[in-house]
Amino acid sequence: QVQLVESGGGLVQAGGSLRLSCAASGRTFGSYAMGWFRQAPGKEREFVSAISWNGGMIYYSDSVKGRFTSSRDNAKNTVYLQMNSLKPEDTAVYYCAATSNLNSLRLSRADYWGQGTQVTVSS
Repeated sequence: QVQLVESGGGLVQAGGSLRLSCAASGRTFGSYAMGWFRQAPGKEREFVSAISWNGGMIYYSDSVKGRFTSSRDNAKNTVYLQMNSLKPEDTAVYYCAATSNLNSLRLSRADYWGQGTQVTVSS
């Protein structure tokens, strides 16, 4: 069992930055691929980023590529999403997720999900 808790969301002006964190419980965190997703009001949840268990492989959606950076610190059981050059269309609830299969994350499939953290970007 893995429990995930996101933090770092908030209100920021367009062009600004935020760093989201996702703290995981459990001794097997280092064996899981981790992902970030987001869901805007009235829209379906969408894939944002996925990172392999050792950080060696990272994927991004086209909408965030070049602006967002995913990383992880297995010693701290934490995964991060650095978000730069934020746009109003990045406004959403951001979720982290864990699974044993990295490619599943790109299909929005995960074994464990966090509760989400709100990111609001004002224009």
